[in-house]
Amino acid sequence: MLYLVKSRLPSGSIHSIPHSKHLDEDLDMLRGKTIIVTGANSGIGKATAAELLRCQGRVIMACRDRERAEKAVQEIQQEAGTEQGELVIKLLDLASLKSVRIFCEEIMKEESRIDILINNAGIYQCPYTKSEDGFEIQFAVNHLGHFLLTNLLLDLLKRSAPSRIIVVSSKLYKYGEINVDDLNSEQSYDKAFAYARSKLANLLFTLELSHRLEETGVTVNALTPGIVQTNLGRHVHIPVLVKPLFNLASRAFFKSPEEGAQTSIYLACSPDVEGVTSSVGEKDKTRKSVATEQQNMNAMRKVSR
Repeated sequence: MLYLVKSRLPSGSIHSIPHSKHLDEDLDMLRGKTIIVTGANSGIGKATAAELLRCQGRVIMACRDRERAEKAVQEIQQEAGTEQGELVIKLLDLASLKSVRIFCEEIMKEESRIDILINNAGIYQCPYTKSEDGFEIQFAVNHLGHFLLTNLLLDLLKRSAPSRIIVVSSKLYKYGEINVDDLNSEQSYDKAFAYARSKLANLLFTLELSHRLEETGVTVNALTPGIVQTNLGRHVHIPVLVKPLFNLASRAFFKSPEEGAQTSIYLACSPDVEGVTSSVGEKDKTRKSVATEQQNMNAMRKVSR
């Protein structure tokens, strides 16, 4: 299910997930679960890992930089209190398919089960660069790395069923278009469009995978967290004179990382979404519904393999 504007969430909207007594009770379901969170050293990923730890989950923090991950672990553990689960750091560079394969090989050898996979990591509006495998960097990190990661862990997720795959997407997917003849943006590059395309690819992969995993006990859900105060927008240029006003507005109107993480937590633990998969929660009249883009789903799987 893609949770966008309208959904089955208690508040009726993805953008306002209350930290209610009901959700607190659901959090008990995470006790002892093994959960992978990509990009868990900062932003929404860090806030997600902190909440999962508080719920006594075993959290595998899949991070690119060990030093930053270790710093995040210290900060999370200090805030978590005496009763907490376990944090495990595993190096993962989603811009490197070799790194993804090494990560998955280690997980398959060392872990007996994976209950929840949260594909959270992402980059936003980067200058044009390519990954070490030769792919446009936003498409490589936001889609291809997670595509390979998820597929390589599928056998373990199936053996761990009922299990959940959660994909952090963005409402900006609506502005993306899939051109399978120019996935590397070599004909032209617009960093905002490239991000939107990578988020659309996330969604198409979520829909295709949810169909593929029917009857396996593995559910696949996608979400958009809204506008959150993180360092994701570090590549976005803001004029010096405007920056103070922007910073003031962001503090007033943007969500905190903790608020932004609530939908990931909800999808990880709520019994309301147990067994729910493979549907779209928003009908957008401004563009063709992604639910009708079966040809794009199939095409994306072919070019991503």
